[in-house]
Amino acid sequence: MNQKLFFTALIVLFVLSGIAHFAHWSPIAQFILSALAILFVAGFLGKATESVAHYAGQRLGGFLNATFGNAAELIIAIFLVKEGLFDMVKASLTGAIIGNLLLVLGLSVLLGGLKFKEQKFNIQLASHNSSLMILAVIGLFVPAMFVMNQHFSPEKSELLSLSVAGILIVAYALWLVFSMVTHKNLLSEVEEAAGEHGESPAWSKGRSILFLIVATVMTAFVSEWLVGTLHTFTNEFGFSELFLGAFVIAIVGNAAEHSAAVLLAMKNKIGAAVEIAVGSSLQIALFVAPALVFISLLFGKPMDILFTPIEIAAIAVSVFIATSISKDGSTNWYEGVLLVMVYVILGFAFYFV
Repeated sequence: MNQKLFFTALIVLFVLSGIAHFAHWSPIAQFILSALAILFVAGFLGKATESVAHYAGQRLGGFLNATFGNAAELIIAIFLVKEGLFDMVKASLTGAIIGNLLLVLGLSVLLGGLKFKEQKFNIQLASHNSSLMILAVIGLFVPAMFVMNQHFSPEKSELLSLSVAGILIVAYALWLVFSMVTHKNLLSEVEEAAGEHGESPAWSKGRSILFLIVATVMTAFVSEWLVGTLHTFTNEFGFSELFLGAFVIAIVGNAAEHSAAVLLAMKNKIGAAVEIAVGSSLQIALFVAPALVFISLLFGKPMDILFTPIEIAAIAVSVFIATSISKDGSTNWYEGVLLVMVYVILGFAFYFV
């Protein structure tokens, strides 16, 4: 899709979504328009972030892409927390984590691998990412198992959730210091033989930053409109909150990562694609989910960090296969197939819950 057509569709869908919301069209029409609008808004966010990343460098660029790509999930989650829909929040966070590790990374590895026989990225970074993903699983597993088996009081559960959430945020902050400051050179990306390093960004530095801000604001509006339709949508089609949160909302919210990571992989920049997909999952597990525990206090509706065994199992399975595939610092198209197949398996399992 050329740039002019893309922006035309973006503006039209954004305006229609706003009209549907404020004119109180049917919830189904609102949901469809909001979901389509957020796909284009997330695509816009991805393009703006990729342009900013060109000026910031690949590692910082990948971090920015993951961060702003997660803006949709975070904003949607905040509105869900405000409504007290904690189960759907946790399902959407679970979906975002497994979606990035399996679908986004899988499609990137698959489509990049079809174009290039083997793609390589920094093996040190792969090793550290694996350790961080295991930490994320531990951080979600331990509170749930202890509370479930020891029958903690609500006060103890809340205190444990706040404690673990604080520890995970500190761990993530220290990882940023480690990877961006003290060990920046160790984790810098290997030179990629066929990368298009001379390509120019879509926009100037100033315009890229402006578009990044505009896209984030648009994401906030469309996310609020989308959340307002979810109750009716689940009742109308009989979807469980678990499936809707883990797959429908997560796929819509991951649109920015989908587009950016896949495009970079097809330019033989698999390191940047892995940084976006895995980095995004780590950010959700180690920062977004814990941050929402604290944000919920502002609404007077404390949310715990206790995920269900099904959600923890899905995250653990995703971490296991992603770690197994990425640990050697190289990828091929068949490894992408394996990741996507695991995502499909989980999709069927969640649908029948």
